[in-house]
Amino acid sequence: MGDSLNLRDFPKLAGCYLMKDRAGNVIYVGKAKNLRSRLKSYFGKGGDERPQIPYLLQEVSTIETIVVTSEKEALLLENTLIKRYKPKYNVLLKDDKSYLGIKISNHPFGQISLVRYKGRPPRDGGKYFGPYAFATKARNIFDLVVALFPLRQCSDSEFARRKRPCLLYDIKRCPGPCVGLCSVQEYQESVARCEELLTGDKKAVIEKLTKQMEGYSAKLQFESANGTLKKIRLVEDFFEQQRVANIKSPDCDAIGMARHGQVVILSKLSWRDGKLIGSKNFEFPSVIEDDEEVIESFLLQHYLKEGEDLPHIILVAMKLPHGKLLEEILGEQKRAVGLHFPERGEKRQLLGLANLNATTVLQQKKQARESLQKGLLDLQEILHLERYPRRIECFDQSHLAGTSFVASMVVFQEGQKKKESYRHYHVKAARPGDDYGALKEVMERRYKKAKEENNLPDLIMIDGGKGHLHTARGVLDEQNIATCDLIAIAKEEGRHDKGLTCEVVHTEKGEAVRLDPRSPLLRLLQAIRDEAHRFAISLHTTTRRKTLFTSELDRIEGIGAAKKMRLLQTFGSVKAIGQKTVEELVAVKGITRALAIKILELVANKSN
Repeated sequence: MGDSLNLRDFPKLAGCYLMKDRAGNVIYVGKAKNLRSRLKSYFGKGGDERPQIPYLLQEVSTIETIVVTSEKEALLLENTLIKRYKPKYNVLLKDDKSYLGIKISNHPFGQISLVRYKGRPPRDGGKYFGPYAFATKARNIFDLVVALFPLRQCSDSEFARRKRPCLLYDIKRCPGPCVGLCSVQEYQESVARCEELLTGDKKAVIEKLTKQMEGYSAKLQFESANGTLKKIRLVEDFFEQQRVANIKSPDCDAIGMARHGQVVILSKLSWRDGKLIGSKNFEFPSVIEDDEEVIESFLLQHYLKEGEDLPHIILVAMKLPHGKLLEEILGEQKRAVGLHFPERGEKRQLLGLANLNATTVLQQKKQARESLQKGLLDLQEILHLERYPRRIECFDQSHLAGTSFVASMVVFQEGQKKKESYRHYHVKAARPGDDYGALKEVMERRYKKAKEENNLPDLIMIDGGKGHLHTARGVLDEQNIATCDLIAIAKEEGRHDKGLTCEVVHTEKGEAVRLDPRSPLLRLLQAIRDEAHRFAISLHTTTRRKTLFTSELDRIEGIGAAKKMRLLQTFGSVKAIGQKTVEELVAVKGITRALAIKILELVANKSN
């Protein structure tokens, strides 16, 4: 690769470089203060000695550079390019999922609800608490809040039309404001206490509950006093569970790191108001950047994301060469941010805890991979397979009374799901209910293409018995494919061992292997088979839904899903639409006079 490039042609300026493979795909993005010097280090003797570099250089075909005026600009540009091209050898933060939070709506009798959103909370006037990194934690907090301070959970529309209390009122989870059983003042007092609890003000909540309990006792209302005492204990128990560590430092995040080869685990622990409020782990399976570059890239991608909570201090596992620039960039968001590499004291202990978390996760993942590899080797031995089943492809079909006939193929690589390789198939030629014909059709389509692309699996797995196995072998023989092992897995009729369903695995050597119902190998095969079934059902469900929601309106050019939905919501049915006038149809948003005439003509022709 180095011989095909004239490295002297690259500039001696700051900027970013993009390494591309033969197909023109960007596989690595880097930054440098001096582009020529940095790129020479990849190819010169005694240059970049990272063990991953030879794997990168084997794939590199061309290198493009983008020149900027400063290191700060190069740092920002690198972050932008990584997000845009998603190169496989860079740290790529894929976490863009939504999180659960708790919302109290802007209403005299505000609704409390669990909501899911990305980034910043919606600006709808409501008060949002969270978001919480774990859904279980969010639901536990929600359950505690509504048990302590019952607030309404119904929507505004349901609240407005209620004539009598709902079941939540009967079980003391709602004060019944919909029918006037609670005043606005009483309700707002509950809202205020709820907000105190959600913001972590344990002292204020317990003081008010204690005062309330004493008031009930003074009035000899002992049952009410005992109920309030139970609430106090619930609050104390909850905060005891949440108290993991108290620190004197201001709000801070600690970024721990553990690495094994190209696999990197980053663990973020977050402290707010002196308490550890959550942790989050990030896995990067194929990284060639050095440790400092990994941390820098992560900090930019993670904290520049809209809505990400920015602490005053970020503790990192090593001194960063661009630390000052990063502080400047992050400080432009909300507040001044300090990047610290503590060597002693409390902050060092916090960073050590984050590093321990990252190391633990890395070890767990390593052990899980080793266990999977052992399981696959055992599978090869027990089923007498010719090849190690590194790549397994499994097929399943689904239909309803012979209609909407579909099939699926799922792929497991090294025992793990490889979802990007999953495939759905609409069965076209096979007769309704002909499972063998459907399997033959789908496998012919799959392996004709796979053979051309030299992308054949090590093991093909069929959900079925001997008949399915023979059908699959026939397809492979017709296409002269002899490099794939083949098995079929089916439930063994009439047998159940202590409530466990028994399975039999049919191999091409005529064996019917019965694995122990508690065997990890059987659980692996069942997981693959069940995933294929789930994936087939998902297409079948979508296909059936589309079939059920088709109508004569779909035949009219200019009528899309939105206009069809408006027409049906307005008039109820195609038959009712046909009984309307042109003026009535034109009153629907998006329906022109020409479209209205076409609709009435079509419905009239159908009736005739």
